Amino acid sequence: MRVHIGGDHAAYELQRDLVSWLAEQGHEVVDHGPEAYDATDDYPVHVLRAAAAVAADPGSLGIVLGGSGNGEQMAANKVPGIRAGLAWSPELARLTREHNDALVLSIGARFCSLEEGRAIAQAFLDTPFSGEERHQRRIDMMTAYEQDGTLPPLP
Repeated sequence: MRVHIGGDHAAYELQRDLVSWLAEQGHEVVDHGPEAYDATDDYPVHVLRAAAAVAADPGSLGIVLGGSGNGEQMAANKVPGIRAGLAWSPELARLTREHNDALVLSIGARFCSLEEGRAIAQAFLDTPFSGEERHQRRIDMMTAYEQDGTLPPLP
C-alpha cells in the first residue's frame, strides 16, 4: 500500500518513526515532510501536500500528524475528495475506515506513545471500508454537498 504522510514539529518524532516502521512493514511510504525538525513550522504546508497526494493517487491512503491532530484533520478535509478522521485508539482508526471510508488518518502525537501511534496506523491501514449501504449513503450525502452544495433532504 502506498501511504502519504505529512506532519509538523509537534509530531516529528512519531512521523520519523512511522516512516521507517511502515516501510519495514512493506508499505511504500511517500514522506511529504517536514524533512527536519523546525519548532516554528506550520502543519498545513506538509499536511495539505500529503492529503492532495492521496486525492490524486487512487488506492493510496494518508496519515497526517500534529500535536493534537485536530488542525491536521481540518486541513486534510479541505482537500476535495478527502475524508480525514482523527483517531486516538486503534478502535477509532478501524471505525473511521470501516464506517466512513476515510482516506486520511490524523494522529495527535502529544496523546500517544510511538507504540500506540504504530497500532493506530496499523489498524487504519489494515481495515477496509465495509461497503454497507447505510455507510455508503452517508458518504454519498457528504460527496454531493462537497461537489455542488446539495443538502440531504430532511426526514
